[in-house]
Amino acid sequence: MKSPRTTQIVIIAGIVLLVGFLFSQDIKGLVKPKEDAASAMPQEVQAPELSLAEVSATAKNLISNSAVKEFTLLESAYQKASGEEKVSQAKLLAQKWDDLGQSVPSAFYLEEAAHGETSLKNWLKAGAKFLEVFDVSRDSLVKSVSLQKANHAYTEAVAIDSTNLDAKTGMGITMVNGGGAPMAGITMLLDVVKKDPKNFKANMNLGMFAIKSGQFDKAITRFETIIKEIKATPDAYFNLGFAYESLGKKQQAIDAYLQSKKLAANPTLSSFVDKKVAELKK
Repeated sequence: MKSPRTTQIVIIAGIVLLVGFLFSQDIKGLVKPKEDAASAMPQEVQAPELSLAEVSATAKNLISNSAVKEFTLLESAYQKASGEEKVSQAKLLAQKWDDLGQSVPSAFYLEEAAHGETSLKNWLKAGAKFLEVFDVSRDSLVKSVSLQKANHAYTEAVAIDSTNLDAKTGMGITMVNGGGAPMAGITMLLDVVKKDPKNFKANMNLGMFAIKSGQFDKAITRFETIIKEIKATPDAYFNLGFAYESLGKKQQAIDAYLQSKKLAANPTLSSFVDKKVAELKK
C-alpha cells in the first residue's frame, strides 16, 4: 500500500509531467497542415551518445550536498558489484533518483538493470522511463538520446514477447515520434487499439499524430472518444481544444480548454488557458 507521501509525490509528478508535455509540443505552432506528416518527421534518430556518468554528474548539480554524498557511495557500490547484486544496485539507484524527480539518471539505471537481467518487465520499465524523459525534457540532446534508448528498450521487449501490448504501444510511440518510420508506428498503434480499444496511450498518440498531420477532424473524433469512453484527462481535453481551434470552432475550443484547466488545476496551464480563451473570445 502506498503511503500518503508517496501518493502526493505521484500526483505532483503527474502534474509536472502534464505541463512539461503540453509545453514540449510547441503549442502555438504545433502544426503546419500543408506539410506531409511523414516528411515532417525524421526517419531515423541519429543521436549522439550520452553516458551514465554524464547524466549522473548533471543531476548531482540539482540536488543537495548530502544527497550527492549518498549517491556517490551508492554509485561506488554499484561499480564494485557484479551479477545479481549489480542489477539490484542499479534498480536501487534508479528508484533513488526517481524519488528526487531526476528521471534521466533513473532511466539510465533502469536500462543498466535490463542489460544485467534481461526480462520483459525490466525492458518495459526502462522504455517507459525513457519515454517520460522524452516527453518532459526541453534539452534537444537528452530528448534525442531518450527517444533512441526508448526505441531500443521496446525493441528488446517486443523480441521477448511480440504479443505484449505495452511493448507494441511503446515501440509505436517511439516510431511515430521519429524513432523509425512514422507510418509503421501508426500501423502498430492501430493494431494495439484493434485488440484493446480502450488502450489510453495508443489512442492518445494516434490523436496527437492526427493533429500533427493536420487531420483535425480525425483528432477530434479520437479525443472525444478518449474522453467519453476511456479517461477524461487534462491533456486529452487540451488536445481536443487545439483541434477545435484549428478548425475555427472557437466555442468548442474554449469549452475544451476550460475543462483542461479545471482538471489540471495547475497555475502554469491555467494562465496559458486564460490567455488562449481571451484570444478566442475576441
